[in-house]
Amino acid sequence: MMWPELPVRSSDTDKSRMGRVLVVAGSRGMAGAAALCAEAALRTGCGYVYVATVGAIAPELTAAVPTAILRCTSDREQAQLTKADLAMLVDACSEIDAVIVGPGLGEGVEAWIGELLERIHVPMVLDADALNAVAREPRLLALITESHVMTPHAGEAARLLGWGNHRERVEGDRLGAVEQLCAMTAATVVLKGAGTLVSQRGRNVHVNPTGNAGLAKAGSGDVLSGIIGALIARGMDTHDAAVAGTWLHGRAADLLSHEVGEDSYIPSDLAHALGAAMRDYSNLT
Repeated sequence: MMWPELPVRSSDTDKSRMGRVLVVAGSRGMAGAAALCAEAALRTGCGYVYVATVGAIAPELTAAVPTAILRCTSDREQAQLTKADLAMLVDACSEIDAVIVGPGLGEGVEAWIGELLERIHVPMVLDADALNAVAREPRLLALITESHVMTPHAGEAARLLGWGNHRERVEGDRLGAVEQLCAMTAATVVLKGAGTLVSQRGRNVHVNPTGNAGLAKAGSGDVLSGIIGALIARGMDTHDAAVAGTWLHGRAADLLSHEVGEDSYIPSDLAHALGAAMRDYSNLT
C-alpha cells in the first residue's frame, strides 16, 4: 500500500509551526493517563502540548511531563471535570490544531462532551471515557464528523454498538464490528486489538501490521491517542494520521519486545521508542 508521509520537520522551523495539541484528560487517581497521552504527543514532534484537567493532579502532571502547558480548574479538591468547566475547556481550545478527549476522565463526561463537540471545530480524537460517554448517550454520534477519530478497544466498541459489555461479539467479528461503527459515524474508526483496524465510511479497511501482545497493558491506548493527535496537529488528515499513528505505536512496541520482551516493557516506554519507530516508518514511504 501507499503509506501516508509523515509531516516534514524543516531545519529552520520553530515550535509555533510544529502544531499545537490539547489533551483533555485525567482525574484524581488517573494523572498517568493524561501524562502518557501528553508525552506521546510531544515525542511525536508536536511543538506545543497543552493539558486541560482538574487542579488536583496538576503537581503530578508537572512532575511527569514538565514541558506540557497546563490549563487546570482552580479547585484543587475537584476530582474530575464537570459541565461547570466547559468555558475553561473551550477557552483552552483557542489556537489549537487538534484536541484529544478521554484518557482517564472518569464518569459523567456525557454531561458536557456534547456541548464541547458543538463548540469546538478542530479535529478531535475521542478515546476511553469520551467513547464511554458517547455509548451512554448515542445521540452524540450525530455530532461526530469526518474530522474526528474514534479509538475504541473491543469493550468500548461493544458498548458503542449497543452490545453492552459483550466484547466477545466484537472479537468474534472485528471486521463486521468496524464496518458497523463506520456506518454509524463519519469519523475515522481505529478498532484496537491484534491487527488494529483503521477504517472510515467509504474507505477500505486497513489492517495494521505492527504490534504485539505486550500492548495489552493499561495505558497503551493513551499513548496511541497522543500519537494520532500530534500527527493531526502537525498537519495530517485524520485518516492518514490514524493509519500512520497505529503503525508507529505498534512498531515502537515491536522494538521494545525485541529489547526486553513483551511482558516487560510498559506504556511509558512506548513514547521513548517513538524516535526509532519514526525512522523506520520513513523507509516505508
